[in-house]
Amino acid sequence: MSTQTNLARFVLLVTVAILASMLVACGPAADTAVERDTLTIAIGAEPESLDPVRMTSAPAATVGEHVVERLIYMEEDGTLTPMLATSWEANEDSTVWQFEIRQGVTFHDGEPLNAEAVAINLSRFVNPDVGAAYAFLLGSVREIEAVGEYTLQLTLAQPFAPILSHLSHSFIGIVSPNQLQGLSPEQTFEIPVGTGPYVMDRWSRGDSIRLSVNEDYYGSTPQIPNLVFNFIPEESARIVALETGEADAIMAVPPADVDRLQGDPNIDVVFQTAVRTIYISFNNIREPFTNPLVRRALNHAVDKQGIVDSIFEGVGFVADAPIPDAVFGHTSVGPYAFDPDLARELLAEAGYPDGFSMTLHHPTGRYPLDSTVAQAVQSMLADVGINATLETREWTSYLQFTSQPPDQAEYDAFMLGWGTVTLDADYGLFALLHTRQWNPNGNNRGFYSNERVDELLDAARVETDPARRAPMYHEAVQLIWDDAPWIYLYNAGQINAVRTNVGGLIHHPLENLSAWDAYFR
Repeated sequence: MSTQTNLARFVLLVTVAILASMLVACGPAADTAVERDTLTIAIGAEPESLDPVRMTSAPAATVGEHVVERLIYMEEDGTLTPMLATSWEANEDSTVWQFEIRQGVTFHDGEPLNAEAVAINLSRFVNPDVGAAYAFLLGSVREIEAVGEYTLQLTLAQPFAPILSHLSHSFIGIVSPNQLQGLSPEQTFEIPVGTGPYVMDRWSRGDSIRLSVNEDYYGSTPQIPNLVFNFIPEESARIVALETGEADAIMAVPPADVDRLQGDPNIDVVFQTAVRTIYISFNNIREPFTNPLVRRALNHAVDKQGIVDSIFEGVGFVADAPIPDAVFGHTSVGPYAFDPDLARELLAEAGYPDGFSMTLHHPTGRYPLDSTVAQAVQSMLADVGINATLETREWTSYLQFTSQPPDQAEYDAFMLGWGTVTLDADYGLFALLHTRQWNPNGNNRGFYSNERVDELLDAARVETDPARRAPMYHEAVQLIWDDAPWIYLYNAGQINAVRTNVGGLIHHPLENLSAWDAYFR
């Protein structure tokens, strides 16, 4: 499928979802609004951090974007629009970029936003001593400087095709320079001081985060004074919270509960496309997963279509590549056929005719029905002689466990999801599969390495012509698919639910639920 077709499909899906959301959330006349001051949203996992250089998950992005803003914003249809930068331009070879910073903006502590404040933040983000897991987003930036009070200049070592989409990422957020003053590279903070429409008041660990409106916000002041994000990992508990009114909106509704919620006249269900691939990564430097025959065998052992049909009731798609088809650089190279007999043959060829034992780690509550999927995979692996023991941890601990360097990585395989939120293959492939991105300062937690793949991903980063970039990614995708460093599972759909007295929520395809335009009917 062509890139243009992929993007058109993505935009169509987003448009349908936005129209559905608008039907859910048509604005009432001002004099009919209900006087309530707090909107409560239940999410499945607690953010690991709200310090931009330590953020690594969609729950962190959903909460954090209300408090901390970035230079560029990606709209629901993938369009890049100004946020803290009002305009930008590059020199002829795209190695020097200048950004005009929005004037008249203050941080929540009263400090004015200017180019120097942005430069301080970006310099921290790329500082190797800080070890930001997402530093690759600005990997080609060599110099960051304020060349005027409101003019920021980025000098790149070479052209970097996805620079603008990367700058729209939630994890490149700008906080007050006062907050960073005196911080050592390894230090962090809990309560970010940003420029966003809400101010963070309190983080009750293991329970909730509370925000209050920023009365000095440069844009439109939110109508709802307070936001509360409750952490409820259990799907059934989130459903009950919505039904009883304990929560006004919930994320990650299990498909099996859709009919139940649609039967409630006080609840609207919102379907949204997403760009997340759910996968099980092997520890590719640990026996027996160093053998590609073993990795391919386990791919053939898992019935991905059965998971989509039975567990998710058809919501989602079997992965046919390491990145979803809405992403630039995608090409369909799969899926691996469900073939237990072939799986057994490959295991025997690899020297494991009787199978082997392994441990499969998975989160609980981070992704829809993640525990159920893990149990299904466990059962399917057992059918080909693989004795997989399941182990789980709460989300923050899980991320820490799967972020260890190679000599400390104590896992055979683990389940994770990755949303290619920039809609560019660099984000979905370089970050997870390039050798330079091995833990602990990257996201290649499975320690996959292929020299040719590295060459292709490096070349595609600096090639600014899409017609020449795409074939590089297509070759890399095929190589990665054949190497099978993961069990490629499915591209997830997104289902949220909202009480009918709430309007204006933005159900973003990047899996954020944004409430700055929300109101009570």
